[in-house]
Amino acid sequence: MRDLSGKVAFITGGASGIGLGMAKAFSRAGMKVVVVDIRDDHRAAAEETLARGGAEFHLIKLDVADREAWSRAADEAERVFSRIHVLCNNAGIGVLTPIAQATWEDWDWLLGVNLGGVIIGVTTVLPRIRAHGEGGHVMATASLGGITVAGNGGVYSTAKFGVVAMMECLREDLAAEDIGVTVLCPSAVNTNIHDHGDRRPERYRVDSSDLGPHDAGLDPEMLKGMLASFGSDPLEVGRQVLHAIRHDQPYVFTERMAKGLIELRREALLVLIPDEEPDLERLAADRAMRRALTELFG
Repeated sequence: MRDLSGKVAFITGGASGIGLGMAKAFSRAGMKVVVVDIRDDHRAAAEETLARGGAEFHLIKLDVADREAWSRAADEAERVFSRIHVLCNNAGIGVLTPIAQATWEDWDWLLGVNLGGVIIGVTTVLPRIRAHGEGGHVMATASLGGITVAGNGGVYSTAKFGVVAMMECLREDLAAEDIGVTVLCPSAVNTNIHDHGDRRPERYRVDSSDLGPHDAGLDPEMLKGMLASFGSDPLEVGRQVLHAIRHDQPYVFTERMAKGLIELRREALLVLIPDEEPDLERLAADRAMRRALTELFG
């Protein structure tokens, strides 16, 4: 989508951090933005910020794990701005929970928001983008933790790997349509990802205190300081996403550190592949099967 002026973006987790950075960047490019966020305090602050910047925007409260609420939010966005062109599934929680210590509540909360929110968003909004026929773009925020695995982030990475796989598949699914797909894999960004200690919904609470960065050996205040000192500017990340939408880039990485980590993972995978000549007949049969499945279910 080269010409974004007047187009409408629907951004979850849009009232702070990367989401607000995208809202600012998009509005400066002439887009209208629907800023969706579960937190009242963040929406109030975002309203002031966007109004001061002259943005054309609308605010909606949404729990991205709630399917029915998604439908109501999409209906509201279309009542206000007629249609949605760009869907940014950005909302997420940064709880670092080792798999060996994870409870059912941890799995339900992290997967429900970080992966389920993306699934519901695409299922709800993509048909609306396809229906108006003006083209569009679907974007999701994963993480560098969706490409490589960090210590104590097993549940988080499980969700983020799922987001990466989903966006790669969706990009292939929509290749013949005028709808692009991008997955954002940020590293350290100066956001409030550390601020979730008292935000766990009641249905996901456990008897022990909320698991978070402190449980992974990271004090929340220390993490806040590190992100403030070394993290990327959310507005700059928003500009990167804007560029990716215009040029239909499959990935956005926020810093060069990603290159080294991806290379390490690549080498670790390649070294374990049996050192033998590929069976070309089996390879051809596999490709034929994939084509047949695509034709059958496509």
